[in-house]
Amino acid sequence: MTTVEEALKIPQPRYTVTRVDDEHILDEFETFWMEHQKWLEEKGYMLRPRYRPGWVPSWDIDNPASRPYWTEDTTVLGQHPLIMDATRISDNAMVSMKRMNDGLEKEIATYFSTEPLASHPRNHCVPVYEVLRVPDAKGKDDEVIIVMPLLRPFDDPRFKSVGEAVEFFRQIFEGLQFIHQCNVAHRDCTYLNIMMDPRPTFPEMFHPGRISRTRDLQSFAKFHTRTSRPTKYYFIDFGLSTKFKAGQDRKVLANCGGDRTVPEFIWHGVKRNYDPFPIDVYYIGNLVREQFLEDDAAKRPTMDEVVSRFHTIMKSLSYFCLRSRLAERYEDEWFVVPIIRGIAHIYRTAIHVCTFRSPIPRPPP
Repeated sequence: MTTVEEALKIPQPRYTVTRVDDEHILDEFETFWMEHQKWLEEKGYMLRPRYRPGWVPSWDIDNPASRPYWTEDTTVLGQHPLIMDATRISDNAMVSMKRMNDGLEKEIATYFSTEPLASHPRNHCVPVYEVLRVPDAKGKDDEVIIVMPLLRPFDDPRFKSVGEAVEFFRQIFEGLQFIHQCNVAHRDCTYLNIMMDPRPTFPEMFHPGRISRTRDLQSFAKFHTRTSRPTKYYFIDFGLSTKFKAGQDRKVLANCGGDRTVPEFIWHGVKRNYDPFPIDVYYIGNLVREQFLEDDAAKRPTMDEVVSRFHTIMKSLSYFCLRSRLAERYEDEWFVVPIIRGIAHIYRTAIHVCTFRSPIPRPPP
């Protein structure tokens, strides 16, 4: 039997990123993007100034003696070294780019972006706009870059009402149900791999490296509530996903994603085959912490059952419940915080009611 401690030590594939303290210097992953900037521009995408050939740090020009934290080009790549943000030249839209091999991850990601799946109302897989084949891939002839919309964490900004949270769960439950009905197991549908489309709520967008700030970092990014501007949520990162043929045996060798608490892995170890579909249900259940977390995989509901139960619960929620403020867990520890947020919520709700906005903010199809 594998203990919890051993399960948490299961080695995972990682990219080693050697960061440098001096923002004057690009690391090896940043250098890749700088070397391909001209090619990407020819393809219709513009990188930030930091990643353009001949870049000179702006603080060297404005004030050589300082290195302002809020200078835009001090912002480096995020935690994932293979992902870069860019601007689509044709319409100034912000996009995200991900390097990968021309393999299963690309196949599954593009599978959900082709018709008739792409326009299906329950499809919540991140759309792939374009696949670019990397020239001169230095021994990686099959390396590609997929272009997607720029997203942000699903819970940032936080949910303001019960109805907003209900709509979030509806979308991810139906989205995972759709993925499973297409004979695909995500295998890493955890907290970090569920994102939201920020375009409705952040009309002027934000800086990709510091998402609370404007694109020039000079002020806080302004945003609307989900109730006033309904948005859509997406599953991302199909790097561990598996696509099955109809009638194929649905057991595959364990492959831990971001959640190492799966009971099957802890009790029986990872060097054996499992059905990944109940494990997906466990992962999504960790967002809800409800009955989806059965230790026995056979006792967990399927996503069809989850969606059916959810719709039953959703119909039982009253109008006033859906309009209620969604309080944070530790909010009561600060006496004045719930009072201020409560008053702000009453004001927002009055506006939503007077403008006939639904308490469950569904985005347009």
